[in-house]
Amino acid sequence: MSTREEILGRVRQALGEVPRPTAEVPRGYRGVGDDLDRSTVLARFVERVEDYRATVTRCRAAEVAEVLARAVAGRSVVVPPGLPWPVPGSVDDTGQSAAELDAIDAVVSAAALGIAATGTVVLDHGPGQGRRALTLVPDLHVCVLGAAHVVAGVPQAIGRLDPARPQTWISGPSATSDIELDRVEGVHGPRTLHVVLVDDL
Repeated sequence: MSTREEILGRVRQALGEVPRPTAEVPRGYRGVGDDLDRSTVLARFVERVEDYRATVTRCRAAEVAEVLARAVAGRSVVVPPGLPWPVPGSVDDTGQSAAELDAIDAVVSAAALGIAATGTVVLDHGPGQGRRALTLVPDLHVCVLGAAHVVAGVPQAIGRLDPARPQTWISGPSATSDIELDRVEGVHGPRTLHVVLVDDL
């Protein structure tokens, strides 16, 4: 018998027939904000996103293309496959390298959902959302989110997301205060985040 087996045998003997605890998964969980009406949830989402020094533009579905054109005017832009809105002068993502993406000023993508309590935008990298590098390398990220996909809190978001899909959770532009507690933006992601919140989408 090895030393390892001897030690594990002693542990098993000491534990004896101790019943193993079972974790109870709460059902019907009511999360923070479940009792809020839609207008309050959306107002809170906008407030929290703006707290992160990001920009929010609210519009109707018919105005999205015009809002996007204004947001990226004069910039080079890349868009992911499946983006349903036209973006003037944009190039499609064809798997450009990080260095090639770094030479592009902006990216426009869709989003899976938003979280009002934290001002977070979540991408699950489905159609129109692109791969992770695409939304992390260019300096400006313009993200289109339907108001119907904004939830009150994190528990509601978890309930809607597929855990098998990759996810990127974005709370404002990339920022750090690691050096001398001075805030520096754009260190490990876009320096500027612009959320286009579509009221009838």
